[in-house]
Amino acid sequence: MTIDSPARPAVSPVIATRTERPRRRGIAVLPTAVLLLGAVYCLVPTLWILIASTKSRSELFSTATYLPSFGSGLIDNIADLSSYDSGVFWHWMFNSFLYAGVGGLVATAVSAATGYALAKYQFRGRTLLFKTILAGVLLPQVVLAVPQYLLLARVGSTDSYPAVILPQLFNPYGIYLCRIYAAASVPDSLLDAGRMDGASEWRMFSAIGLRLMAPGLITVFLLQFIVIWNNFLLPFVMVTSDDKFPLTVGLYSLLRHGANQASLYSLVITGTLLSVIPVIALFLSLQRYWRIDLVTGGLK
Repeated sequence: MTIDSPARPAVSPVIATRTERPRRRGIAVLPTAVLLLGAVYCLVPTLWILIASTKSRSELFSTATYLPSFGSGLIDNIADLSSYDSGVFWHWMFNSFLYAGVGGLVATAVSAATGYALAKYQFRGRTLLFKTILAGVLLPQVVLAVPQYLLLARVGSTDSYPAVILPQLFNPYGIYLCRIYAAASVPDSLLDAGRMDGASEWRMFSAIGLRLMAPGLITVFLLQFIVIWNNFLLPFVMVTSDDKFPLTVGLYSLLRHGANQASLYSLVITGTLLSVIPVIALFLSLQRYWRIDLVTGGLK
């Protein structure tokens, strides 16, 4: 003889969804608040630079911090910055473009070739080499700057353009990204078909590998360009001549002179604002090609 258990009352789906909605909303509020705080933390200094660059030298310390000036302060600051020391600021801008452009392109090419080889070729010591490269990602620039300076000083290459470019051509993080992207986007069957048709390894890398890896290479170039553009320690150690300074070291030297001349603070703030504009423009322009390459790579 079996005794039937009493039937449980059915829960209305409407009541269930009503009880679940507050929990979901509560969970979603916390990440949104964290993202908003992070955005405020990043945007407030940028907003301050943008507002401070619109003020004249007399208004910089006499007006409210976040109260912009609607006069000709920004135009006057740009004119004063351009005329300072025979236009040395624009020479620093050219040096930054040279360091970041040449260094970013060559470092991307080195990362592409190395990552492709690590992903598509089997050779002795490949795993050990890849782990050694990953260990290089963990090394800070402070540790590497002095040994790099000593090596270049021994061959007499300090205080020159190659002294800033050469140490940044090997990018461990870029090699890691290219290795992962080559393994995922370049199929082995396509390479085997090319070998059967008699194509050389260089031909397959240049005609097949680089095209399929294009979205990843754009990412590596963008990251490397920004790293070199914002790099301060390496050019500060390697270069001593003012005409070879990038923007980071040049603005620092201008700020150091501003300790004795308070009027130079406006020039430093305006120069900082102008130094951010090329990076933003490059990111926005490459983002468009980045999305196009992602679509075409998916179709291929």
